[in-house]
Amino acid sequence: MNRPVRVLIAKVGLDGHDRGAKIIAASLRDAGMEVIYTGLRQTADMVVNAALQEDVDAIGISILSGAHMTVFPKVIALMKEKGMNDVLLTGGGIIPEDDRKALRELGVGELFAPGTPTADIANYIKEWVKTHRNF
Repeated sequence: MNRPVRVLIAKVGLDGHDRGAKIIAASLRDAGMEVIYTGLRQTADMVVNAALQEDVDAIGISILSGAHMTVFPKVIALMKEKGMNDVLLTGGGIIPEDDRKALRELGVGELFAPGTPTADIANYIKEWVKTHRNF
């Protein structure tokens, strides 16, 4: 890999709890990744456009509001529309297992629950990028 993995971390919608997203952003930086944190109250369009502009390898969405079945499908649809087929969409928050399964079937990557070791998240992203992106 010629450059560090680039990850965009986003909070979509009205969810104002960003402590977890900031912790993930810092831990991914500590793991050697370049991290772009979009801040609070982003729309799906804003996230996908920022990911395109920043040429990221992965998008991580932190969601605690319960809107995951709206947010993730909208983001993955926009990514497909813009040809971002080799960009990982992952995330975390409070997401029931049935919903995780449905989102994975749509093409969303692994979704992490609160308390997941940050090293596990960093390793997952690095391995996915190494396997799916052409550097």
